Amino acid sequence: MTEQRQEPAPVLSVQRLSVDARTPGGLKRILDRVSFDLAAGETLCLAGESGSGKSVTSLAIMGLLQKASLRISSGEIRLGDKDLTRISERAMRRIRGGEIAMIFQEPMTSLNPVMTVGAQLTEAIREHRDNLVESPETVARQMLDAVHMTDPARRLTQYPHELSGGMRQRVMIAMALSCRPKVLIADEPTTALDVTVQAQILKLMRELRHEFRTSILMITHDMGVVAEMADRVAIMQSGQIVEQGTALDIFERPAEPYTRQLLVAVPRLGALAGTDAPPRVTVAPAAPLAPIPVLEVADLRVTYGRKTGWLNRGPRPEPTVKDVSFVLKAGETLGLVGESGSGKSTTGKAVLGLIPFDGSVRISGQEVFPSSHAIMRPIRRAAQMIFQDPYASLDPRMNVGAAIAEPLVIHDIGNAAERRDRVAALLNRVGLTPDAAERYPHEFSGGQRQRICIARALALEPKLIVADESVAALDVSVRARVLDLMLELQEQMGLAYLFISHDMAVIEKMSHHVAVMRGGLIVEMGARRQVFENPQDDYTRHLMEAVPMPDPRRYRA
Repeated sequence: MTEQRQEPAPVLSVQRLSVDARTPGGLKRILDRVSFDLAAGETLCLAGESGSGKSVTSLAIMGLLQKASLRISSGEIRLGDKDLTRISERAMRRIRGGEIAMIFQEPMTSLNPVMTVGAQLTEAIREHRDNLVESPETVARQMLDAVHMTDPARRLTQYPHELSGGMRQRVMIAMALSCRPKVLIADEPTTALDVTVQAQILKLMRELRHEFRTSILMITHDMGVVAEMADRVAIMQSGQIVEQGTALDIFERPAEPYTRQLLVAVPRLGALAGTDAPPRVTVAPAAPLAPIPVLEVADLRVTYGRKTGWLNRGPRPEPTVKDVSFVLKAGETLGLVGESGSGKSTTGKAVLGLIPFDGSVRISGQEVFPSSHAIMRPIRRAAQMIFQDPYASLDPRMNVGAAIAEPLVIHDIGNAAERRDRVAALLNRVGLTPDAAERYPHEFSGGQRQRICIARALALEPKLIVADESVAALDVSVRARVLDLMLELQEQMGLAYLFISHDMAVIEKMSHHVAVMRGGLIVEMGARRQVFENPQDDYTRHLMEAVPMPDPRRYRA
């Protein structure tokens, strides 16, 4: 008689978890009978679009649901032999940080800006580790060393604002692991990071998982990150888990249409190899465009903190952008790619005259002078900008119709009735219904808000649009739809895009030409096919190698 092998009990078990939200119309179910297990040393990825219930699940596990608006209506959350839904808040405080720790998406809002890194690390260590042989300061320094932080002794004395985004995220990981938790919940821990920093953080998390035998529950909408990190995957949609399985099963044999939709929407680096231009998305033939330069940039230099006057002595600050030159024609896209701090966004602001610069910038043949309102007024009609965060770009006190019509009012275009008709037409053009004009920004999803920002940018019929990380904060499927919309509008209207991004796969999808920036300089520039298929600079190759690929076999090899 053979003895049956018994599977070890899961470290964390969530069973039939349901969460209700209190609304003026009564209770609304936002999490519906969610169940999954997390084994020791395993990484489970919860994947899905915004609003699918991923973050609510993590907050329920941590006991951080806003009690005024959300409540657990049924189900169990078991950590070992403890049901976390039935213990006191005092007991939960001992577990939170000690046995379960969490890394949030934006480390700057999770760290106290008035406390040093060392003070925040030692506070957590003193709270949850009573029987330490070494001092909390020594343990904090060891944890910063474990997350590969340079000069850990000095970092302990610094404040969060003195660190880069990648360093702040390393501090959050060090803090989370300093108390040796059984479970680490990582809620979109790399969404706000550059592709190279993201690769470093993901590699670090894999190393620390093996070193500390910590189980990881990772929440993400990036299927490339899922492929790189996950042992198992749970796909969430509308508050339910619609599919679960190993990473290989989910990527190679997805059973649900929603899972297949998520995988198809992922931009894959190299998918457009052998082509010279972005794919056509409409069947209508593009209008013939004269090869006239819409944007001409020559020897652009931007220096922050420039000293002027005889009293301002001392060393002259170094330029942030140095000797940047390029030409952009109607109907074409120049993709500007690089890490944070490379000068991409500064270049985008300078070409629109939003900040002072040295050198020459011409839009539709007109020289840009940031200091002259009279000269810049007609240029503002010819060039518009789409920012990364659509919610921060829209006035929450103005309805959508007023926000889109505002540029028309400023430039005294049309009467009230004509503006209403123009707003309705613009909303239709970006895939929204005209009745959206009466609603406010908070009533829309992230993807819909970005469409509203695009409609506002199109209101003055510009020839040039600067898109600064315009899809970085969007879910993968929403991102795909917004990118297709931008390609369609380019075909229909002959728009020129200066498309700024740190995502090489998105740059490949959108661009005719690519410029790679590093340290304020363009280190490589050429046609899309030339740069992606035969990169000449080591930094370009480094950026391409860091892109997470939606292929789990690549990482398991």
